[in-house]
Amino acid sequence: MKPFLAALLLVLLLFLASLLVGASDSLSWHNVRALLSGDSDEAALLLMASRLPRAIALVLAGAGMAVAGAIMQMLVQNRFVEPSTAGTVESAALGMLLVLLLAPDLPVVGKMLVAMLFAFLGTLLFLAILRRIPLRSPVIVPLVGIMLGGVISSVTSFIAYRYEMMQSLGAWMSGDFSTILRGRYELLWLAGGLTIAAYAAADRLTVAGMGEERAVNLGLNYRSVMFFGLMLVAAVTAAVLVTAGVVPFLGLVVPNLVRLWRGDRLRSSLPLIALIGAGLVIACDILGRTLNAPFEIPVGTVLGVVGSVAFLFLLTGRRTYAA
Repeated sequence: MKPFLAALLLVLLLFLASLLVGASDSLSWHNVRALLSGDSDEAALLLMASRLPRAIALVLAGAGMAVAGAIMQMLVQNRFVEPSTAGTVESAALGMLLVLLLAPDLPVVGKMLVAMLFAFLGTLLFLAILRRIPLRSPVIVPLVGIMLGGVISSVTSFIAYRYEMMQSLGAWMSGDFSTILRGRYELLWLAGGLTIAAYAAADRLTVAGMGEERAVNLGLNYRSVMFFGLMLVAAVTAAVLVTAGVVPFLGLVVPNLVRLWRGDRLRSSLPLIALIGAGLVIACDILGRTLNAPFEIPVGTVLGVVGSVAFLFLLTGRRTYAA
């Protein structure tokens, strides 16, 4: 309970700090008193229209992607896998590009559903490839996913270049929360709801992670649990992509850190994974807003640096992660 409370307190502090960090001086550490007393209408508008929605979006996206990574690792039985190393993110981006080309007037929810479908199909393709090749080392699994993602990303880039949409594609892949405003992030509440649903099904997902033979012997409907888990991962990935873009490596780093002291049981580890994922995204966002102020470095860029270093450490540093 103590690690959970400590993580919760840290996330709350980072959340409050996020509200007071930015290019505008109307809402900063120096005029909190004016905001609380109601003397600054400009600060109140900035808080309610921009800063608060952005902070909420960071929490929902961070928690959702971290939990999605943990579920994918459990179902694939490999600790190096997450949506950005399994072709899931790239497949969702391809779906998003195609829907903008073929049905640009489709509502945001419709675009998310198309991206979710492509993410789900891309993940199924990844699993189908894994069944057809010999996996002599656990490291081969994420390498297959990265290569598959590279192929899908190349196809997406070719289509975007052909139809002059490279700028839009770059915006989706950057993981930029600077455009989040009130009315433009509410889709992420779906990611929050799915995170809660994952916790409710944590025990079944844990059993499914033991493998099909063991899960069936324990009386679990293995295929339905796999379908539920993969659809959850696809839906969270699509919701985050449509709202803010790609948030890379989060589902790789956070679950492995939590697993060091909480083990593989999702029921006990998922709350910490969600909190630490949210805290890490907020911290990277604050860092991106302060390193080159008043300009911003996208969250996806900062996380890409942190996540790639952590990925290399996991590949080379500990053999215990190869299970």
